[in-house]
Amino acid sequence: MRALSADGWAEFYSAVLGAFHETEPAEATALWHELAEPRQCVVVQDHGAVIGTTAVFSFRMTVPGGRPVNTAGVSLVSVRPDRRRRGVLSSLMRHQLDSLQRQGEPLAVLTASEAPIYGRFGYGLAARQLSLDIASRRIRISEPPLLDDGTAPVRLMVADPYDARVLAACEQLYARQVPLRPGMLERSPGWERLPLLDPPAWRGGAAPLKCVLAHRDSELVGYARYGVRVEWSRTNTAEGTVRVRDIEADDPGARAALWRFLLETDLTSRVTAPNRPVDEPLLHLVSDARHCTPTVLDSLYVRVIDVPVALAARTYSAPLDLVIEVDDDLAPWNRARWRLSGDATGAVCTRTGNTPDLSLSAAALGSSYLGGLTLTELAGAGRVREVQPGALAAATTAFASTPAPWLPHAFCRSLLPRV
Repeated sequence: MRALSADGWAEFYSAVLGAFHETEPAEATALWHELAEPRQCVVVQDHGAVIGTTAVFSFRMTVPGGRPVNTAGVSLVSVRPDRRRRGVLSSLMRHQLDSLQRQGEPLAVLTASEAPIYGRFGYGLAARQLSLDIASRRIRISEPPLLDDGTAPVRLMVADPYDARVLAACEQLYARQVPLRPGMLERSPGWERLPLLDPPAWRGGAAPLKCVLAHRDSELVGYARYGVRVEWSRTNTAEGTVRVRDIEADDPGARAALWRFLLETDLTSRVTAPNRPVDEPLLHLVSDARHCTPTVLDSLYVRVIDVPVALAARTYSAPLDLVIEVDDDLAPWNRARWRLSGDATGAVCTRTGNTPDLSLSAAALGSSYLGGLTLTELAGAGRVREVQPGALAAATTAFASTPAPWLPHAFCRSLLPRV
């Protein structure tokens, strides 16, 4: 096992593609190369050949309370197919966890290509996403009923998503959304290009990527990126699909205007949106949410690397003062009892020898960290144990967070947008 050498990227990434049984357009490979942090890439070799890989991207993630916290984005994890079941992945993940602890990272996150893999390394499902498949001709969308009377109307304009000024304005709007929702990642320079990847091989016959901007007066208040594929029936009827890549808005009026535009696109009868928050407002604007066919999927997995730092970094919806016992075989520095005191203004977490109020595993702590999965539902599955009566209800209330956590910023190949 060693760090990636200066000239080792081609072999490293070839191993990743091989493990995922994929080929990739040159522009996508070149972008991953630019985004990679070589000192955070690790390979396992067998007789000189790369048989395992992993990488970390440096992010800042919003946690409950709106604070951005340094977070390691784990990605490009692979093991060569003929070297599976030999401990390669376990060695990589243990090595990475130790390295991140030495670097002082409080949190790690990932999106799993296969859900069962990462729980044994202390990662817990912390945020879900909603996949929508909308029969757009069968629903209507209403105006938000409580908009201020003095609000200027929203003006929509189709624009080139690759235009430098358009991209910069969209990124500024995205940055305004990041502090408002747990799980969102700040986009450092270069990452704004990832949502724009649109090689023809990924389109499935769709037209090139489009962008629609929502302005109120001269200010950009929303945008959506999307692709359209038009198909014709035997009766010469258009049955096209709009695939929504991303949509962000500053206010309900702009959001409703953008959704209406997408749902009313000519020559289409279907809109798909594979990654929306589970509290997506659209479901409260349409005439019949059943025709949106919402499906809840797993999304972001969280690993708490430094318990006291991570728990003190977020705020809590209600005052709490309790002792949490954490069981963490892979990170012995976390295996202890921790007194957590906090409220909506901040928190303090210190090691203690007091009797615990709650007991849980590292994975359960990761699942509850962003406030999307409750301690009560985890306790119902036997993943959290209440030691002192009443502690579970109090902790569940304090750990809860609104809005729901969500990850719209892909940093894993398996979640790259494909129309």
